[in-house]
Amino acid sequence: MNPPSKDIFNRAELLLGADVMERLGTVRVILFGVGGVGSWCAEGLVRSGVRHLTIVDADDVAPSNINRQRMATVSTVGRPKVDVLKEMLLEINPEAVIRTVKARFTEASADSFGLDAYDYIIDAIDALKDKATLILRAAATPATFFSSMGAACKIDPTKIRVASFWEVRGCPLGAMLRKRLRKAGTLPAKDFLCVYDEELLPNRGADTALEEELKFDKVSHNGSLVTVTAPFGFTLASLVIQDLIAPDCR
Repeated sequence: MNPPSKDIFNRAELLLGADVMERLGTVRVILFGVGGVGSWCAEGLVRSGVRHLTIVDADDVAPSNINRQRMATVSTVGRPKVDVLKEMLLEINPEAVIRTVKARFTEASADSFGLDAYDYIIDAIDALKDKATLILRAAATPATFFSSMGAACKIDPTKIRVASFWEVRGCPLGAMLRKRLRKAGTLPAKDFLCVYDEELLPNRGADTALEEELKFDKVSHNGSLVTVTAPFGFTLASLVIQDLIAPDCR
């Protein structure tokens, strides 16, 4: 028999209090991208008491995902990432309501996601163009929005930081996003917090120069480790928890 949720989350409630746990159980969260960062963010949210979570990703599990993605194992290769992750999340809390969307967030598909229905929107997308689109769309909603900057080409999780989008420094992805948005003349309607890391190492196993990664068509083409991507994801999840804690409780 599955244990009741009140037993699953008793340690969380001891720290956060019943009121915060109630809010965690009622907020609606949508997470875009469940790769090396997003998959761990999803786990952090569900293990912390979030019950209503929509996970969005168009990809299937690939062998190259196994070193850093929560749902990637030899036995899950070839299956949709969102489906495998949902199964794992329901093993954590069978009472959670996990909605899966196997699709890519683009300008053409943006309206289909109903962003206004969510309390929190979390961005863990790799592709630059789609990420810029999500930033603009999410910032235009009443939802609280958090975004992950690049987690590749890093080995030291102690260098992970949180700052507003316009204050992120030392991150090529953040710089390229700001440049792209300014050039298009379409700035986000509101500021938002980002998880980032100033560390930037070369791909030692590649023959190409580091400049290749600055294209950021798909940052997952760069080397990355779970010891950094997972803390990125957990930090994103923690931002939701922190946002739900009243200032006088901090």
